[in-house]
Amino acid sequence: MKLSARNILPGKIVEVKKGVTTAHVRIDVNGVIVTASITNESVDELGLKVGEQAYAVIKASNVMVAVK
Repeated sequence: MKLSARNILPGKIVEVKKGVTTAHVRIDVNGVIVTASITNESVDELGLKVGEQAYAVIKASNVMVAVK
């Protein structure tokens, strides 16, 4: 699989929480939790389950950082 995204973070799925239409998939990337919001349909099609290896793929034209 080839992607144009430059930020591809390998990790392990630690939680899959489905809502009415959207699921939140939490991935542990070296001790940092990244949460992806995807459709329930995508969770089912990809067969995402806790404990599996996965990649968080971040593709954005702008990424902002704020310091509190």
